[in-house]
Amino acid sequence: MSSKIVLITGASSGIGAATARRLAIAGHHVVIGARRADRLEALVLELNEGGHKADHATLDVTDRDSVSAFVEGAYERHGRVDVLVNNAGVMPLSPLASLRVEDWNQMFDVNVKGVLHGIAAALPLMKAQGHGHFVNMSSSLAHYVAPATAVYSASKYAVRAISDGLRKEHDNIRVTEISPSFTESELLQGGDPDTMAFVQTMADRFSIPASTVADAIAYAVDQPADIDVSEIALRSRAEV
Repeated sequence: MSSKIVLITGASSGIGAATARRLAIAGHHVVIGARRADRLEALVLELNEGGHKADHATLDVTDRDSVSAFVEGAYERHGRVDVLVNNAGVMPLSPLASLRVEDWNQMFDVNVKGVLHGIAAALPLMKAQGHGHFVNMSSSLAHYVAPATAVYSASKYAVRAISDGLRKEHDNIRVTEISPSFTESELLQGGDPDTMAFVQTMADRFSIPASTVADAIAYAVDQPADIDVSEIALRSRAEV
C-alpha cells in the first residue's frame, strides 16, 4: 500500500504540522485535526495547492465524541484508516510541591486519555479492515524523570505501557512509539514560570527540528506491512 490514509492529531503546529507536510509530500493522504481550525485550514490549503492530498476536521482529544467523529468521518470519506498519529500533547511542568493540580489533570487528559480516545475510535476500524498502524508520541522523559517532570513523565510512561500492550494484543496492528527530546514546537506553555523559563533555555540549546521527528515518523509509516518499528528515540548530539 504505497499511499495511505494517515490521521494526525495536534496537527496545527510543531511536530503534527511537520508530519502532515512530510507524509503528504511522500504521497499519503493526510487528515489533520486540532482545536485551531484556522491553522488547519491554512495547512490544508498549502498542501492542496502544492498538489498533495489533505483535509481536516476540528478536534479536541480530551473529548471522546470529538475523537470518534474525527476518525469515523475520515473513514466515511476515504473508506479506510491506515495510520493514526496520536501526536497531541501538553507539557506544563512544575515541581510537585507547587500543587498545580489543574496542570496535572490536563496532562493526563491530553497525553494519556487523548491517546486512549484515539485507540478506542480507530482500533475497531483497523481490526475490521485487517490492518492498521498507531504512531504514539512519547518522549525522552518517558525513559527517565527529571526534577519538575514527574507528572509529565508519568503521562509518557503511560503512553509507553499502552503502546506495548496494544502491540502485544494485536498481531496485525503495528504500533510505534516516537520518543524525542527537546524539539521545536509550541509545547513549552503554561506550568510553573521559573521551571518553564529554565526548560526554555535548555530547549534553545538542544532542540531538534520538528521536521526531524516527522522524518522518523515517515520512516516507520513507510516500512513493509510485516515490519513493526516499535520505538524511535531522538535527541541532539549536543545533549548529554
